[in-house]
Amino acid sequence: MSSKRDYYEILGVEKSADADTIKKAYRKQAMQYHPDRNPGDAVAEEKFKEAAEAYEVLSNQDKRAQYDRFGHQAFQGGRGGFGGAGNFHDMNDIFSQFGDIFGDIFGGGGGFQQQGGRGRSRNAVRKGSDLRFITEIEMAEVVTGKEQQIEFDTESNCGDCNGSGAAKGSGATTCKVCGGAGQVVRQQGFFTMATTCHGCNGAGEVIETPCTTCKGKGRTQVKRKIKVTIPAGVDNGTRLRVSNEGEGGYRGGPNGDLFVEIRVNEHDIFEREGDHVFAELDVSYIQFLLGGNIKTDGLDGEVELHIPKGSKPGERIKIAGRGMPSLRGSRRGDLYFSLVPEFPKKLSEDEEKIIRQLAELSKTNVDAKKKGFFK
Repeated sequence: MSSKRDYYEILGVEKSADADTIKKAYRKQAMQYHPDRNPGDAVAEEKFKEAAEAYEVLSNQDKRAQYDRFGHQAFQGGRGGFGGAGNFHDMNDIFSQFGDIFGDIFGGGGGFQQQGGRGRSRNAVRKGSDLRFITEIEMAEVVTGKEQQIEFDTESNCGDCNGSGAAKGSGATTCKVCGGAGQVVRQQGFFTMATTCHGCNGAGEVIETPCTTCKGKGRTQVKRKIKVTIPAGVDNGTRLRVSNEGEGGYRGGPNGDLFVEIRVNEHDIFEREGDHVFAELDVSYIQFLLGGNIKTDGLDGEVELHIPKGSKPGERIKIAGRGMPSLRGSRRGDLYFSLVPEFPKKLSEDEEKIIRQLAELSKTNVDAKKKGFFK
């Protein structure tokens, strides 16, 4: 019977786990036992290899099916790797096969590279990062949309040195410590390990005469001020993408994008549910009884609605097409008013007389007349 641990047990997942769950579990194991985080720890190295073997099988639909049916025996037969499941000869094989996962965790390469390999220079031409900005608007502005000016700070190439970090008339020289690789490679038992070069801090180059504006960094802080068109119908969490307005690119690379996230402030009267808008409306008790028309304010101007005779408290009146515009079409939602009866705090003598007459006609038992009413 095989002494190898169960692959699902190694990654800490159920046999019914989907591909995304398995990948997340492997990422967690890789972060915990990564050799860069556990230098010289043989146990951590073994667990790191073990997790890679388990993921190599369970992330492959065909291999996983074979494993579920035959267990570890499915991969016996001298196909190499860690116990026969994979084709890993050393740590470089792991990083080359699962580079996307280690790139997410450690920024590419997992801290390892092949002997004599050259890391990507920090000064390479590349796109700037995408930026996120949150802006607030009022609910009434959602109906029409608006143009809003926003300001934010970001980085961009230094204009004086064009991002090189070197003063005019000078340049960078290849680092003598790492030979331009940006990393220093060393052998530690089974592993070929690489650490950031202390001579150039990973840049692969050394600037002898730094630019006085950016102090050799090649980047400067800039304040950006742009106008953003916010379309009608946006809601909380709506994200607008503004191309080429993010962080400045590196060494002439393109700018990143700016993502503007919308926050809609709450209204004192109106509430929004999807494209529909709701509010309460105070209505005279007389109009509840007899019906009538009322003019009141909507989000985008005055509206007129009819109160049907004999309406009940809480009843909703719909004003079609006076809600929120839809981002996905031309139609608008509806506006709903919930009717709330409004009673006078005090009645005149004539009003009280008429109401008492109504009470007599309807045979409604009421209190006897007093000096005041509702006091």
